Amino acid sequence: MRLFFFFLLLLPTLSFAQSGVITGTVRDANTRETLIGVSVQVVGTQLGTVTNESGSYRIDNIPLGSYTLQSSYIGYQPLSKFNVNVTSGNAQIINFELVPASSQLGEVEVVARRRQSAAIADIVTPLSVQSLSTEEIRSNPGGNFDISKVVQVLPGVATSGTGGGSRNDLIIRGGAPSENVYYLDGIEIPLINHFTTQGSAGGATGILNVSFIEDLKLSSSAFDARYDNALASVFEFRQRYGNPERFSGNVRLSGSEFATTLEGPLSSKTTYLVSARRSYLQFLFKLLDLPIRPNYWDFQYKVDHKIDSKTSLSFIGVGAIDEFAFGVPRNSTPESEYILRSIPSNNQWNYTTGVAMKRLVRDGYVNLALSRNAFNIDLEKTEAAQEGGASQLTLKSTSRETENKLRLDVNKYQNGFKYAYGVSGQYVQFTNDIFSLIRNEVRDESGNLVQPAVTVDYDTNLDFFRYGAFGQVSRSVLNNRLGLSFGLRTDMNTFTDEGRNPLKTLSPRLSASYLLTDKWTINGSWGTYYKLPTYTVLGYQENNRFLNRSADYIRSIHYVLGTEFLPREDLRFTVEGFYKDYDNYPVSLRDGISLANQGGDFGSIGNEAVSTTGKGRAYGAEFYVQKKLTGTVFGVLSYTYVISEFAGTDGRYVSSAWDYRHLASGLLGKKLPRNWEFGAKYRFAGGAPATPFDLEASQRNYASLGVGILDYTRLNSERLRPFSQLDVRIDKKWNFSRITLDLFLDIANVLASNTPGFDRYTFQRNEDNTGFATTDGNPLRNDGSNAIPVILKNNDGNLVPTLGFIVEF
Repeated sequence: MRLFFFFLLLLPTLSFAQSGVITGTVRDANTRETLIGVSVQVVGTQLGTVTNESGSYRIDNIPLGSYTLQSSYIGYQPLSKFNVNVTSGNAQIINFELVPASSQLGEVEVVARRRQSAAIADIVTPLSVQSLSTEEIRSNPGGNFDISKVVQVLPGVATSGTGGGSRNDLIIRGGAPSENVYYLDGIEIPLINHFTTQGSAGGATGILNVSFIEDLKLSSSAFDARYDNALASVFEFRQRYGNPERFSGNVRLSGSEFATTLEGPLSSKTTYLVSARRSYLQFLFKLLDLPIRPNYWDFQYKVDHKIDSKTSLSFIGVGAIDEFAFGVPRNSTPESEYILRSIPSNNQWNYTTGVAMKRLVRDGYVNLALSRNAFNIDLEKTEAAQEGGASQLTLKSTSRETENKLRLDVNKYQNGFKYAYGVSGQYVQFTNDIFSLIRNEVRDESGNLVQPAVTVDYDTNLDFFRYGAFGQVSRSVLNNRLGLSFGLRTDMNTFTDEGRNPLKTLSPRLSASYLLTDKWTINGSWGTYYKLPTYTVLGYQENNRFLNRSADYIRSIHYVLGTEFLPREDLRFTVEGFYKDYDNYPVSLRDGISLANQGGDFGSIGNEAVSTTGKGRAYGAEFYVQKKLTGTVFGVLSYTYVISEFAGTDGRYVSSAWDYRHLASGLLGKKLPRNWEFGAKYRFAGGAPATPFDLEASQRNYASLGVGILDYTRLNSERLRPFSQLDVRIDKKWNFSRITLDLFLDIANVLASNTPGFDRYTFQRNEDNTGFATTDGNPLRNDGSNAIPVILKNNDGNLVPTLGFIVEF
């Protein structure tokens, strides 16, 4: 740190660079063929070039700053990339995929002559799709370089528990976090967060390194038929190529981690990207005297190799090591004691690694991807049965999920038709050795049984195959004013009772887009989607028998209607209404509630007998405005009204855990003179549904479980206060010869607004906080009958400043 401040003192004496470089490749979006002679211009300057015989271009001596880059070619729609930030540290690698002018095709065809959408980086998709570029991800206020936090500015996106708390459980249009799927360069990655909740896919902070990401696309309906297991959304992360010219990279220090990214050429045909990140939260939390000690590493790599002009290989990998331990605070409080008693220790690791081959063929291309992912989680919790008594084990779980996947798809563009078809298969292995105390045995002073013990205790070993097939075709008609797309998919497995029947999961989907004028379109879609229940559900056993083998695929039918207005290239307005109808949703036979009301905490869910007879619905409307950077200002504004309701065994619809009703967000960025930048982000979410405690059951069980017992007869009958938060960020850049220094101040929750959280049930502590106070002065009884119950409010809000830096070289 002393060296860093010494470097700052030397800044006035160092020479500053005056120019930078933009380079990249231009391809046909439909066939992926490279295009020769494409004009690439830096808008607002005289700088530009054309692509060479390999489809590549390079523009040198660009004055430092932010630009719009535009490519144009006869017979193709022009395409712009906004907010291209030219620095001296790294060359900006900007790739284009141009759409033929005769028709623009995405998931739905879009009519020719239509202005390029401001929201989509290189693929025009008119319905339920949003996109963010790498610069928007990196400079997001309060995002802390975490993609899961960055996407919360998009419409329909919330996080679990409080609508915007400390977790990254992404809630898309009222659907559970487990309903989302994630693809990295076409390879599925089941987890994108550290400290993931098994069976839910949420977590505390993101795994993916934003330095790798070229752009991301979020589809909240009208999913392409090539993607399986999605009910709420599909996230597509596209990684950039490594620098093909020289060794380069960046070093980043932020509020929670230190990260290093390196890149460069291995040969004339091979480039690489590699990174490692290390958290230091455990030291910060110890300094702040907090009882939890989170600690993580993550790693990521990408190697691209061009075999010949038609064939390329991409090797990718991402992995994480997470340790969630505890320390005894110097000053014990009721809140810290509650945390120590209620949260299990959590050690986990995960990885995804794979190779994807792309082969150009006549009128299209073929993708072949082979990958493997694994997730291991160890949970343990012990509680004191009584003050001064011996501790007892209440939770111990060791679980591993492993998937080996093969995907093949063929993509063609012929005579105005764009079509694709393919197959997928995977071999699944799941093991779970778990003991969990749900309810402790409780007897009164006379020895009479008041409450029998309820435990989950089994060891499972499950392996089976999953496989599926899809086809999709798109075409424009009516003089290219109406775009139509139809897809069909089916998925099967060798484990569940009816898993081999392709008709059970036959999922048709239809989308349409009609051009009213060159600025207005009206869009609609209908589709059926299926998802296999989580492995914790499928692997659950009693008496060495798989109890949930009869489980069906969860089904969701989406209906969407909306309009899009593009008054100019950098500005986009959308309005959409949606309705999602759920069927076959897993319902807990023990508690009678839908699993849509679980999964907002650390640990795992689904380790119980279920019935896939639950129903649900989520419906509402979205409004979205996006202004890309073409001058000095960029921003987004969104509002969503959504109702999410699910039914348990009683068939009665109640608000789900994700029923926030009102979601609003806004982001404003401003480029200032002398390389200063300012950004502000605001988020609002309606009060999260809350279930009150069963006071009698809580008093009986708190001594052993360390948590209160919810009263499911009053499921989500209450609501927390609304959540709101304002984040700001200030950046200052210095450019030297081949080095850029970005010093930033990021302040999360600058107004110190309270963050509403769920109440915590506990017992009153004695005056010196060495044990529980009791009504009779005697030690706490096992049934808690002499305890003094206390409800701890959970609505603290802290301003969190982060001073960090990024050095690019």
